Amino acid sequence: METIDTAGILAQFEIEGTVKEVKPLGNGLINDTYHVVTDGDAPGYVLQRINNAIFQDVDLLQHNIELVTAHIRRKLEASNTDDIDRRVLQFVKARSGKTYYRDEADRYWRVMVYIPDTVTNEAVTPESAYDCGKAFGNFEKMLVDVPEQLGETIPDFHNMELRMRQLQEAVANDVAGRLVEVRDIVDELERDADEMCQAERLYREGRLPKRICHCDTKVNNMLFDQLGQVLCVIDLDTVMPSFIFSDYGDFLRTGANFTAEDDSDLSRVGFNEAIFKAFTTGYLESAREFLTSIEIELLPYAVSLFPFMQCVRFLTDYLNGDTYYKIKYPTHNLDRTRNQLALYRDVRRHDQMMTDFIHSLVNQTIITT
Repeated sequence: METIDTAGILAQFEIEGTVKEVKPLGNGLINDTYHVVTDGDAPGYVLQRINNAIFQDVDLLQHNIELVTAHIRRKLEASNTDDIDRRVLQFVKARSGKTYYRDEADRYWRVMVYIPDTVTNEAVTPESAYDCGKAFGNFEKMLVDVPEQLGETIPDFHNMELRMRQLQEAVANDVAGRLVEVRDIVDELERDADEMCQAERLYREGRLPKRICHCDTKVNNMLFDQLGQVLCVIDLDTVMPSFIFSDYGDFLRTGANFTAEDDSDLSRVGFNEAIFKAFTTGYLESAREFLTSIEIELLPYAVSLFPFMQCVRFLTDYLNGDTYYKIKYPTHNLDRTRNQLALYRDVRRHDQMMTDFIHSLVNQTIITT
């Protein structure tokens, strides 16, 4: 097991107080995270190792986050928001002046001020979905006028055209010899691919904008206070230019599925209308004032896009011999593929319902003012 000299790493940052304890925090799949407990009145901290295998340009990554958190803080100060330090992440500078430290083993570390008396949630309810929608919409709204262009921390992360090209390459190569058993799934995905790739086409035509988005809008990427109110959006590594569909659609892909994305019992897979309606209501209350008409019109498309995209990605990995996603058994990626395809099909059955509901919200005074 790898030994981490946390004391030596923390000594590279301008933290207050004396460190009493360093213990693992959370269950993140990308970065290693630790809670740093200090003595007396000094704040606690979060020490995090940045996974530079995924985020290969750490300087760009941290520059994005610095811009975003500083901009949000200014917005909160301008609106006289209470308890600002609990509503936006605060990074500690290393002694080099940067917000990260590179150790002798080429590992990258950063430190944030720990926000106490908060909880994270794993499950979504209609009540929490409304709050999440409002919070993520407000997050985007605060960033519409960031004064500097952000870079892409993972280039083409949600580019559907790229994901289809990757699938087509996997089909052509069939390196694991699995194509014959999934040919029907490939045919169905290829049938709908042109429709699902419309965002990229509209962007090239100048009809669809990119905005600063979170791009990983799971419910556990926000902190709640003890009363269940959203305090702060966290995990900002994927904050970058994208279509707003990335935030809106991907939350509903996970939050509005009745079951987990790898559940092999497809009878349990389905689109939760109550979660959709609650999240959409909250999201449009915050985001309506800056969204264009085409972005609003395509929100139902966004809901179908993300299970479709994830189905394509799981299937691509299955055809390639399971080289990207971690698997627990040989057909894990195939079960994920079928699960997301079932969700996609059920979402499409709700197309008219979603369109009608969104139109009703936009026509309400609460959304248009």
